[in-house]
Amino acid sequence: MSSPLLQVSNLKKHFPIKGGVFGKQFGTVRAVDGLTFTVYKGETLGLVGESGCGKSTTGKLLLRLHEPTAGEILFENENILTFSQEKMRKVRRQMQMVFQDPYASLNPRHNVEKILEEPLIVHGIGTKEERKKRVKHMLEVVGLSSYHAKRYPHQFSGGQRQRIGIARALMTHPKLIIADEPVSALDVSIQSQVLNLLQDLQKEYDLTYIFIAHDLSVVRHISDRVGVMYLGHIVEVAESEAVYKNPLHPYTKALLSAVPIPDPTYQKERVVLKGDLPSPSNPPRGCAFHTRCSECMDICKEEKPQLQQLEHGHYVACHLYME
Repeated sequence: MSSPLLQVSNLKKHFPIKGGVFGKQFGTVRAVDGLTFTVYKGETLGLVGESGCGKSTTGKLLLRLHEPTAGEILFENENILTFSQEKMRKVRRQMQMVFQDPYASLNPRHNVEKILEEPLIVHGIGTKEERKKRVKHMLEVVGLSSYHAKRYPHQFSGGQRQRIGIARALMTHPKLIIADEPVSALDVSIQSQVLNLLQDLQKEYDLTYIFIAHDLSVVRHISDRVGVMYLGHIVEVAESEAVYKNPLHPYTKALLSAVPIPDPTYQKERVVLKGDLPSPSNPPRGCAFHTRCSECMDICKEEKPQLQQLEHGHYVACHLYME
């Protein structure tokens, strides 16, 4: 394993719930509630889970697009939560994001050249001629042509717009890219093209990815390690094949049982979860998953399990494995 690029410790984000005439706070949404994980240089860490589990919020916290409530984020051994806005702005050259909706994330009033040039202007990189040259180069790198620079976002298909979003993220030569469900809005045939492009770019530019998704088959294809999230917590982390071949947490087993297999003769046991995802404004006591778990014990209702290592590199937060 290479050296750590990003180390996250006890990361939390609680959003206040306010109402009434005076905007008084009467509750809290615990969107992210104590995440701890490490991302190593050159790897792809996949974050998976149901909608509303805190995946996208986590991605924004890592870039400080949301300010964390508590915790620590070490990027290259420096705690970026102590940085001033000016210093954080410089660090963002090394940390970029690819958003889920390729149309909403691109300014419809600007042509592609201006969209791609903007990160270079913000960070004071290159002369005007150098910036325009780099725009054309990056368009070709992501599979578009240099003449596309004068077109506007509405003139492209969804897959092409996502390629533009990827090109924009690469403009500043980042070390870390956070991809927030970058293929979920695309057709299946286009998804594979974009995934293959991301893998090629990772090798060419020595990139590190945090890949956020809810499609487990997509995550398996691209990720070296997988972290499974539930209600603001990570419940299992391991190498990709270990998670898919030997899932330990009951929630991970339920997610994997729902993945369709292209073989009509293969029969597998379907794990059906009880009830709906609890509200993050009123999470269950003890283990957050106990209200839907078929293997729930008394201790699960009282005591929150800690993430612990069972096998080499395989961590799980479940009382079934507590000594």
